[in-house]
Amino acid sequence: MTLRPRQDSDLPALVAALRAVHEAQSYPSLWPDDPQTFVAGRGDGWVACLGGQSVGQVVLSPLSSPAPDWLAAVTVPGPYLEVKRLFVTPAAQGLGVARALLGHAAAQARQAGAQAILQVNERSAPAIALYRRGGWRQLGSAQGGWREADGTSPRVLVFAAPA
Repeated sequence: MTLRPRQDSDLPALVAALRAVHEAQSYPSLWPDDPQTFVAGRGDGWVACLGGQSVGQVVLSPLSSPAPDWLAAVTVPGPYLEVKRLFVTPAAQGLGVARALLGHAAAQARQAGAQAILQVNERSAPAIALYRRGGWRQLGSAQGGWREADGTSPRVLVFAAPA
């Protein structure tokens, strides 16, 4: 497996990867109107490749302004960078790809003098297990800033990267 900075030319393959994740695991819960912009996110992205194929990505993003409501659950000192758009194709899950992407994002945040934090839907048990196994600390919970298919806003758990 190789990790490398994401390039614009990666976006079509990553959209296809996200489509596979969405169909298998309902992430994201609603398919975005503009999936390429969703995948790109705001910030720096890294791609995981296996056998020359893009199989996942992670984005490390500055927090939006004004600060999101869930930031009130964060009890560790900033500054912060948010881990976003972490996904791995179903075929590559279980191979350590998500763990590698997550570790890389946390290391990049530390290198930038920031604390890596993330929010995750409280119903995303596999993702929550990944974070806990990796030593991420749950800081609290809050209302998510997006709507599900039924129109409700989910509860999210907020995690910080290990020190």
